[in-house]
Order: sequence, then structure tokens, then C-alpha cells
Amino acid sequence: MKRREALFSLVGIATAGATIGRSAGAVTLEGYPTDMAVDKAFLPASVVPGGGMRVLTNDTQRRTVAAVFDRLIPQDELGPSASQAGCVEFLDAQLAGPFGEGAALYRETPKMAGEDALMQTPQFIATPRERYETGLAALDAYAQRIDGAAFADLQPNRQDEILRGMEDGSVKLADDVNTKAFFELMLQNVREGYFADPIYGGNRDMAGWKLIGFPGARYDYRLYADRTGEKLDLEPVSLIPRD
Repeated sequence: MKRREALFSLVGIATAGATIGRSAGAVTLEGYPTDMAVDKAFLPASVVPGGGMRVLTNDTQRRTVAAVFDRLIPQDELGPSASQAGCVEFLDAQLAGPFGEGAALYRETPKMAGEDALMQTPQFIATPRERYETGLAALDAYAQRIDGAAFADLQPNRQDEILRGMEDGSVKLADDVNTKAFFELMLQNVREGYFADPIYGGNRDMAGWKLIGFPGARYDYRLYADRTGEKLDLEPVSLIPRD
């Protein structure tokens, strides 16, 4: 897997024809009906940068997540790395909530042999929170066993080798870890963190949205409905309330 594909494979179709740019300057819609504004009580709670971790409280866990995420979405001339964009904070907040608890997943037994092949995706009795706890520990133990160092302390090219092995199935972290599925979970979550609304802790300074030219959570687009094909340079807008 090419690391930058972690970004563009997700949004390639949706952004076909869009021009990447960081400029902002088009006239925006003002004076929308205030009685239709969303009550702040119904907005999701904003994740405060530097507010402390709730699940990834272990320093080794945080460093491992940051190292993995930054190999999947590294810093380059187009934008910040995943950890710089707040993806670790995003993940922690998600693991602390319904996603981490597996609230939307069917996790009841029995889990029959061959069921994963029948369903085409693995069924996990463990919650995403538990899968991260087990998977991160197994990843670091693998690095210590094979390379004699923590995963976060390995050279980037060696980290890439391990991650590629996890992706293609040639690396098996532990008997109790579905290594390939754990890699896919981390890849999915770092993508989500890089492109989710900043209110959830990731996409800091709307870096992901600026990268692909996405205008964010705007009220409507009536001013621009007849401007098909134009480069609008709209400044992204977040769900975070403006005082």
C-alpha cells in the first residue's frame, strides 16, 4: 500500500475534478434564518485538544498509534501528518464512546467456524476498544521480539515493512489477533480522523478538508448553484460553534 493512498483512495471518486488548494475568498452566504440554526445542546461534544486521553492513557499505546497513523498519512508538502492533524485524539474520543463499546455491532455468540468467510468480513466478539488494546500490545511485542525495539522507535522504512506485512497477511502479530483486520481497522479510523468534522478532535485546522477542497458544514449552496465547474475557493466551515 502506498501511504498517500490512505487519503486519496477514500475520496478519489467524491472529489473527481476538484482542485486542491488552500486559498479562501469567495463570497459566503450571510443572513440565513436563525430560527433554523441547530441548538448547541444538540451538537456533539467538541473534543478539546490537549484535554487528556480517556482510553489511550498508556504512553506506549499513544506512541504506537501515532507511529502507525503517521506512516499511513505522513506529513508532506500537501499537509500535516495524521497525528499532527489530531487523529490520535479523534481515535481516543471514539474509543471512549459508543464506537469503542461496539454499540452498533452484533457481538453475540455463538461464533461458528467459517462464519467470517460466509459473511465476507470478520465477526468480532471483542469491542473496538478491546481490539485496540490487544492489537497495540501485540504490535509492540512483535517489534520488541523481532527488532529489539518498540514499534514507535523503529526506522520509518522498517515500520512500513511491518505494516505492509500486516496488510498482506505475511505478518502475524499473535494468535489472538486478526492482524489483517486490525490493520484495516486502524486504516479506516485514521482516514475518518483526517476527514471528520474538527468537532470530533481530528482534521485539526480543517487540514483534510483544505487538502481536497471540501467546503465543510455550510448552511446551503444557493449562491453557487449556477456556478458549475468554477473554482470557488470556499473556506471550510466546521460544526464547532462560532462565538
